Amino acid sequence: MTPTLTNRTKSKLTAALMAATIASAGAIALPTSAAFAVPAGGYADLVDSVTPSVVFIEVTEKAMPASAESQMLQQFQQRFGGQMQIPQQNGPRTGVGSGFIISAEGDIVTNNHVVDGATEVKVKLSDGRSFDATVVGRDPMTDVALLRITTGESLQAVKFGSSDSIRVGDEAIAVGNPFGLGGTVTTGIISAKSRDIHSGPFDNYIQTDAAINKGNSGGPLFNSDGEVIGMNTAIFSPDGGSVGIGFAVPADMVKSVVADLADDGSIDRGWLGVQIKPMSEEVAAVLGYDTPKGAVIESVQPDSPAAKAGFKAGDIVLSFAGQSIDTLRDLPRVVAGTDPETKQHVTLLRKGAEVELEVTLGHLPKQDA
Repeated sequence: MTPTLTNRTKSKLTAALMAATIASAGAIALPTSAAFAVPAGGYADLVDSVTPSVVFIEVTEKAMPASAESQMLQQFQQRFGGQMQIPQQNGPRTGVGSGFIISAEGDIVTNNHVVDGATEVKVKLSDGRSFDATVVGRDPMTDVALLRITTGESLQAVKFGSSDSIRVGDEAIAVGNPFGLGGTVTTGIISAKSRDIHSGPFDNYIQTDAAINKGNSGGPLFNSDGEVIGMNTAIFSPDGGSVGIGFAVPADMVKSVVADLADDGSIDRGWLGVQIKPMSEEVAAVLGYDTPKGAVIESVQPDSPAAKAGFKAGDIVLSFAGQSIDTLRDLPRVVAGTDPETKQHVTLLRKGAEVELEVTLGHLPKQDA
């Protein structure tokens, strides 16, 4: 079952359960004169080179009572405004998604929403063979999941590129299984970076106009060198189909989360212990800023790392661990991505003067996730 979400403007944000014989990417060196052109002959070589690294994922979820199913869907619709059909009978629910192999030993990355609630997960390779998969770990906050299969042989893994170094306008190639049609390749460009689609506290999506539809979730987004720069996750659409606005989790974030999941199946994030709010236009004008910046501390939790370090309500965080805090959402993302129990330098603005503090981060409580 694939949920279709709507945002506050009544357009639908679809976090699709997707499938893929995803294919795309292989290193093609373009001469300078062809830097803005599609490779001669198209992307066939790219597609052929990565096909063995892309997989289909089939999941089975435990059946729930019809009353519980109905209540769940009604709550979902009230929250997101999506239109969903309520099943007429009980029975196990199935779904499909896609993923990509990241190690020769059989580690596979996909979206958390593809395997969330699954009682059985099967991975189908591009050559048609199917294997039972183990869910090593999941991270709902970034929608990343790590699976593992055992095949008795070395598998071809994808290569990661740097999502931080991509530029708006760069080529993007998405591959997936839209609407169950089979492996499909679409191309476009990077339309924007650092998109916040209000799906979680660490939103930092890549936006692309490469067509992404229901059936593509968990599949890779490649650059023109055949490197994975993102994982296709959601679309913004008035009717559930692609209108050229798709979103992918950045590869740099995927790599970081997967490395943490591989240890013990869970994520250990840094914790500061503050409530924050954005700087108002009025405060920005008084401080002489052209636009609001930083994160304003609204309150400090007692006995938290922030309290012990001397944070106060009204402080404005300008930088943390050497990274500039330009917007409100920068702070939770940087803090969560920093190892707990490490000492970090913080620059604050307090009553018009800069203040330097050092804080030793705690562990983000599991229930906060």
